[in-house]
Amino acid sequence: MPKTTANGIEIEYDCFGNTDAEAVLLISGMGTQMIRWSETFCKILANQGFHVIRFDNRDAGLSTHFDSASMPDFAAIVEAVSRGETPHVPYTLFDMANDAVGLLDSLMIKRAHLVGRSMGGMIAQLVASEHAERVLSLASIMSSTGNRDLPQASPAVMAAMTSPAPHPLKDEPGYLTHCVAFSQLIAGRGYPFDESAQRDQALAEVKRAYNPSGFWRQIAAIAAAGDLRSRLANITAPALVLHGSDDPLVPPAAGEDTAANIKGAKLLIVEGMGHDLPPSLFEFMAGAIADNTRRMFNPAC
Repeated sequence: MPKTTANGIEIEYDCFGNTDAEAVLLISGMGTQMIRWSETFCKILANQGFHVIRFDNRDAGLSTHFDSASMPDFAAIVEAVSRGETPHVPYTLFDMANDAVGLLDSLMIKRAHLVGRSMGGMIAQLVASEHAERVLSLASIMSSTGNRDLPQASPAVMAAMTSPAPHPLKDEPGYLTHCVAFSQLIAGRGYPFDESAQRDQALAEVKRAYNPSGFWRQIAAIAAAGDLRSRLANITAPALVLHGSDDPLVPPAAGEDTAANIKGAKLLIVEGMGHDLPPSLFEFMAGAIADNTRRMFNPAC
């Protein structure tokens, strides 16, 4: 896969479809690699007539890691944000948004459709609000605004997400069991859970890159960004907010809040979907994203 320098870091990326078509930039979630956007989904989206680009966020996959940074002090971060101050963190979501813009610059793409999932949805929201001239449309999937008054994940889900996994080089079966158990916990009940596919995904990711400390720095980046609602008022691109009705990690109220704070945004609650993107929804999701891109020309759609 190719790599480029953007915003002062190295970014690993991959492309599908006709390079002369309008670009769709897929932005990954917290602690996940670009291959979480499966090749099958990317090809389905490319077949809608797009140049599809996926990439590793900083501190994930094969993009630049920030391992020399100290472990974030989350209590100090929360305290600083509550005082309206900028906390001391290795980087913020604003830096990650600038990475996305820098990647577009490197690829000489003036404007793109943005699609972000979970943390990637927040990054996409920031690009659309801070760099409106670069954004053709926005799709925010299973994401949030950072509004601290929103319902949070259950204690059981939070405990599972933050509990340390066995080291894959010392206990690969234990590591994979841990990953699959968490995936099943956050999956929606409306679609079959493929344990074998989830195990294969976890194995492919850990063999590609292993950077558990990056997960904590990305959490810190989200915490440091705070509440994004005031910035969402700046978004002018056609916006689609997709959220699962059964999402136990980022409850549906977060998607509702996102749509309520973006003028003209369309909200689509997908019945039975959790904090995942099951293969049986690939065609539906790609179609919804494509339909939203057409609102550039017909806002009444």
